[in-house]
Amino acid sequence: MRKTNINWLKKKREGLYCVPGNFFIDPVLPVEKALITHAHTDHARPNNKSIFSSKETIELMHLRYGESYCSDFQIARFDEKIKINDVTVQILPAGHIFGSIQFLINYKGYRLLISGDYKRTKDKTCLSYEPVKCDTFITEATFGLPIFNHPNDESEVKKLIKSIKANVNKTHLIGVYALGKCQRLITLLRNLGYDETIYLHGALTKISDFYSKNNIKLGNISNISECSRSEYANKLVLCPPSSLNDKWSQKFKNVVKGYASGWMRIRQRVKQKNIELPLILSDHADWGEILKTVNDVNPNEVLVTHGREEALVHYLTKKNFKSSALNLIGFEDENE
Repeated sequence: MRKTNINWLKKKREGLYCVPGNFFIDPVLPVEKALITHAHTDHARPNNKSIFSSKETIELMHLRYGESYCSDFQIARFDEKIKINDVTVQILPAGHIFGSIQFLINYKGYRLLISGDYKRTKDKTCLSYEPVKCDTFITEATFGLPIFNHPNDESEVKKLIKSIKANVNKTHLIGVYALGKCQRLITLLRNLGYDETIYLHGALTKISDFYSKNNIKLGNISNISECSRSEYANKLVLCPPSSLNDKWSQKFKNVVKGYASGWMRIRQRVKQKNIELPLILSDHADWGEILKTVNDVNPNEVLVTHGREEALVHYLTKKNFKSSALNLIGFEDENE
């Protein structure tokens, strides 16, 4: 019979705290030592004294926050087990975005797996998720409802290519998040044979250049500011979702507005945001992938966080998994 007592993991104002290791995981307030699963701003906050994460995540935090990203850092490597006080920590890929990782924390033989955000769909911009057996599994539930069954990502991107071909006099303005979604959409387009220059809002260029420098092939990309207004027709322009309806977007007069997100499954959101071309493209696990992952890691206990917690807890309890909600605060959907 596996152990079920995990009283050495605590919720504090700063976030999730490992008592014997004396560290926090993805804290929402600055702490002495933080383990960071990935570089989205709801998980990777500035001003921690010491951070432990993948090389890519640390570099992305530096890129986004400058010198306030931390005072000191330690790079986590997939082939190492790191001793932090009385616990052993190792990392596995999470499949969420470039550099995203899970933490497997072992204390006195008890194995706790903290997934961060993850997905099971293959993504050329990051390493694929790796399941590992554990005693307690902490899973996200961003799309933890049966209604969320993400379609094939290439099929969704083909809709965009088809629309571009059918609307040669229009500019396609597509909302994407700067870190992860933007670069994944570009790689999917390239994989489907779209070789035209893809234009970016200025807020997307810095991170996209970082991806390119790290051998993530994005093809020919350019800042839209380098293009004159007379040349906007038949251009594909990616921008932050917040820019779809702000003053910046008003310079595009003949537009097809799209939005790449798992939330485009919800028709009301599509209507509210006035989206003509919804692309259901998510960097999170859907309902089926969450259940598959729980079965793959085969824990005795599942703790559910930042998402549709109640539905998933109810379902897993019915399937004889000990399950409860962590009710952590401070996690938004910047990454979605």
